[in-house]
Amino acid sequence: MSRVAVVSDSNSGITQQEAKALGVTILPMPFFSGDKTYYEDIDLTQAEFYQMLSDRADISTSMPLVGNVTDAWDGLLKEYDEIVHIPMSSGLSASCETALMLAQDYEGKVQVVNNQRISVTQRQSVMDALALARQGRTASGIREILERDKLESSIYIMVDTLYYLKKGGRITPAAAALGTLLKLKPVLQIQGEKLDAFAKARTVKQARSLMIEAMKNDFNNRFHDPEGAHMYLEVAYTYDLEAAEAFKKEVQAAFPGMDIHMDPLSLSVSCHIGPGALAVACSRKLPELES
Repeated sequence: MSRVAVVSDSNSGITQQEAKALGVTILPMPFFSGDKTYYEDIDLTQAEFYQMLSDRADISTSMPLVGNVTDAWDGLLKEYDEIVHIPMSSGLSASCETALMLAQDYEGKVQVVNNQRISVTQRQSVMDALALARQGRTASGIREILERDKLESSIYIMVDTLYYLKKGGRITPAAAALGTLLKLKPVLQIQGEKLDAFAKARTVKQARSLMIEAMKNDFNNRFHDPEGAHMYLEVAYTYDLEAAEAFKKEVQAAFPGMDIHMDPLSLSVSCHIGPGALAVACSRKLPELES
């Protein structure tokens, strides 16, 4: 039986401590501020990151450095036969495309999964890959299963401030000014490659209700599983744990009996949407893991 290692990046929300306990490798995402380079969960904590944001520090993100990726792969291949590498969505970063290019030099031993996941849904892909590896499946077999079901997930994100979307060029300054004046709380969605606009709410309370109703609609009409018997359900947030816990209770009331996993959003995502964001997400369970 082939020994398969699972690799992802910190966009999955999996910390280095959790990675060690799970037996996976998590590549920390790099950040740049001034002339300094920081690595998520290595020398840049959530608290330090949000302090930098509050100080209006100029922070930029980048994909994992090529040398860090290949060094991780080379080290793992001394112990394992194959690697499943699960980067963040190719629609949100070039890291997946770069990994696919690098893997060409590894004669099929590294299988890069392009399954359009980010944050808590990317984390679920890592958990699924681990479970499939324990079943004795090959790296290519795991990649095929994860890519087959790549669109079987959904994320809705409420943004509390438009400042960071404007700073990143994702909305125009005029749209940001108008949205700030009207105190709008945009709700964004990810159902596939891109981060798209979904709705505009006037209050955080309204935005939370919109996201929960959108998720109910997905369960009913997209996944045809209103009770969530074959679904995973997750909540994510930036910075404000108290608000996240309150939102989780609302989601739990809307989906009674379901287990809900909650994580902070990765700092790479947080850099573009800022503090105070809330998200609800789901992904369908793999049939291979339900028997």
